[in-house]
Parts: sequence; structure tokens; C-alpha cells
Amino acid sequence: MWQGNHTSLEDFILKGLFDDSLTHLFLFSLTMVVFLIAVSANTLTILLICADPRLHTPMYFLLSQLSLMDLMHVFITIPKMATNYLSGKKSISFVGCATQHFLYLSVGGAECLLLALMSYDRYVAICHPLRYTVLMNRKLGVMMAVMSWLEASMNSLIHTVILMHLPFCGPRKIHHFYCEFPAVVKLVCGDITVYETTAYISTILLLLFPIILVSTSYAFILHSIMQMHSAGSKKNAFATCSSHLTVVSLWFGACIFSYMRTRAHRTPLQDKAGSVFYSIITPTLNPLIYTLRNRDVAKALRKVLGIDIVTQ
Repeated sequence: MWQGNHTSLEDFILKGLFDDSLTHLFLFSLTMVVFLIAVSANTLTILLICADPRLHTPMYFLLSQLSLMDLMHVFITIPKMATNYLSGKKSISFVGCATQHFLYLSVGGAECLLLALMSYDRYVAICHPLRYTVLMNRKLGVMMAVMSWLEASMNSLIHTVILMHLPFCGPRKIHHFYCEFPAVVKLVCGDITVYETTAYISTILLLLFPIILVSTSYAFILHSIMQMHSAGSKKNAFATCSSHLTVVSLWFGACIFSYMRTRAHRTPLQDKAGSVFYSIITPTLNPLIYTLRNRDVAKALRKVLGIDIVTQ
């Protein structure tokens, strides 16, 4: 048990995203289409990277981990939302809420760290291209992925244990479509000082620190690009970083909007909008950005689809 008081194990009510109107039925259908695109695109990216030997490099290994995180993100949130909407039931068990809270924080935190570490990969590729195979090898890529998963999971476990030990009072209605911690913490009727301190530390470790690392890496990258004399080299360097930089901007922009606003400036509608963007839209866009803008992945896709590639 999380707590001696048996009332702590009561179910929660998820208000969800949609009601029974025709407009919301259309939006629900659209969400499910986006969900299927996200699942298909991320699964395809992982399979392509595993199947094509040319993609067995640290950069693409990290990209496969990013796709795995995006895949998990949509599976953690959307199926439960869809089940509740279609069945007319809005409840989620205490254990189910705790599990969902732990999983989405683990995956979200791991993605923040992984994107930051991927910026180091881009830094090495642009600033030290001749030493890339030495500075960025398969072993280091695996260590980066493992470190991202472990640190984020430990942080999420601490968050979940502290939050689920707090007393919940009144009607347990979560004004959200999953157990996101800002929505859940609003139901707490006890002292949340310890939890707020934990959230503050986590924000520094999993959001501000990765942003600083990304910014530092791209400052060095920009400096190196500006020193290049060839216009073609500059164009290739920008192209090498553009996909990652686009994904980073989308992901951290949504996270900042969702988690770095004060409680006084938060509304349920804004929380839902931010969550929809980083838990549904971003996982759908990420593989499309990398697939459409990455020549190697595009070639691997054409090979799988049986499209002839004209050698240059």
C-alpha cells in the first residue's frame, strides 16, 4: 500500500479531452488517426535502423532510442483515453494512475536527456569530423541511452512515490486525459512542500540542464560553421543539424510551456493543449522530420519499399 489510509487507494476520474458532441467525435477520430501515424512512423524508423547496416552508427542508434521513447509516449496516454471515451467510463485505478504517472515521466525525462546528448553527437560530427569514430563510438552511444533511461526512471520513481503518498481530498476528478502530475497535484489537500522541492530539482536536472547543454553544443557548432570557407560545407553542416534542432525546439518548447509556468498562470485547458502537443503531435512529427530530411534514412526507406535509388 502507498498509505495506511485505505481511502488513498480509491479510483480517480479522468475528465478526458472530448465529450459526446459531433465536433468532439470528429476530433477524437482525428486524434486516433494521428496516433496511428505516430505508431507507424516510429515503428518504421526503428525497423529501418535495425535492418540497414549503413544505419548502424551511434547517431542512428540514438535516433532509434528517440523513436522508441516517442512510441512509448503515445501508448502510455492515448489507449487509456480512447478506452474511456469509447466505453463511457472515466475512471482510472489508483495503481493505474501511479503507473501511468511513472511511465510518462520516465519517458519524457529520458527524451529530454537523450536530445541533449544527441546534440553532443552533432557537435562532434561538425567540430571534430576526423575524430568522430573515436569520440562517438557504439559503446558511448549505448552508454548515453542507458544513462538517459536510468536517470529519468529514478527521478520518475521518486516523484511518483512522493506524490502518491500525499493525501487526496474531495472528488478525485483529474481535469486531464491522463495522470499528468500538475493535474494530479491539484487534488492534494496536504503539505506539498517536499514535492514542490523535488519538482524544482527535477526541472533543473531534466529541463534546464539539457537546454544549457544543447545551447552550448550549438554555440560551438555555429562558431565552427562560421569559420568554414566553403558555402557547400556550411550548407551540409546546417543540413546535418537541422533535423535534430527542429525536434529539440518542438520538444523543449512544449515542455517549457507545460512545466515552467507558475501555478497561478495554469489552466486545465492550457495544460491539456500543452500535453496534446508533446505527447501526441511531437511523437508524430519527430520521425517524419528525420525521415524526410535525412538522406540516409530516406534511402533505407526507398530500399525497403523497392524503389530504385540512382547512385550519384
